[in-house]
Amino acid sequence: MEGWFAADSETISLKCWDQEELLPGGHGLMVRGYLPVINTLAKGLDIHLNHRVTKIARRYNGVKVTVEDGSTFIADAAVVAVPLGVLKSKTITFEPELPDWKEKAIKDLGVGIENKIVLNFDHVFWPNVEFLGVVAETSYGCSYFLNLHKAIGHPVLVYMPAGKLARDIEKMSDEAAANFAFTQLKKILPDASAPIQYLVSRWGSDVNSLGSYSYDTVGKSHDLYEKLRIPIDNLFFAGEATSISYPGSVHGAFSTGLMAAEGCRMRVLERYGELDIFQPVMGEEATVSVPLLISRM
Repeated sequence: MEGWFAADSETISLKCWDQEELLPGGHGLMVRGYLPVINTLAKGLDIHLNHRVTKIARRYNGVKVTVEDGSTFIADAAVVAVPLGVLKSKTITFEPELPDWKEKAIKDLGVGIENKIVLNFDHVFWPNVEFLGVVAETSYGCSYFLNLHKAIGHPVLVYMPAGKLARDIEKMSDEAAANFAFTQLKKILPDASAPIQYLVSRWGSDVNSLGSYSYDTVGKSHDLYEKLRIPIDNLFFAGEATSISYPGSVHGAFSTGLMAAEGCRMRVLERYGELDIFQPVMGEEATVSVPLLISRM
């Protein structure tokens, strides 16, 4: 459960933890990552990278967004799709301030941390299974590794700590974190050979995320996701933490993004009253083809 919600078990709501809807088809691993999807969706769009937002000012006639270097962008409406951890950190100033009910939703929703320590070996020495793991009384004793060799054909295992354990590991150097993961692996396979390469994520301390994804906390209502999604005038909200049906998921983030985009479109139409001023980048009948390689392990 801690690995699923990226949080310590005592902080996860027993009442609400299973309120999300599950889609049919099982889980799949994007072998090449989400880059093919992102590149396809980004075609024809004017995207500004490395522009970290510091302030969002909403007025009756538009929205003014300020970024770190002082540059500003003005639009009729805006979509706020930053991670929940960033909203919690208040690194973005809202003017006027968000209403109390919105601030409470941000405060009461939990944001978990689950990191990945990728270990690359010179050969495969483990069984041909999806996961390797150990069940123990404490989070520090438990461990599980994703067997990427089964999906991509390379001798790679991914250790995935969550909750307080993940936060503590983020305080380590990359080398120390990789050594910790390897120590956990040797509890499962005592004769394991040392990795030749490693890669360590730090979602909890990354200023662009400050966490992995949301979860229901003890004593709080599941409708907080919907409250976080509700627009405020010309400001629309999207992201996995605004999806009451699919929190903590890519499809939850994507579906709320579509809803927010439609809200922006209607806002523009209401203001200008013309249907032809807002044309989609890709025609409605255009076929979107995304070459994907998905492994069912």
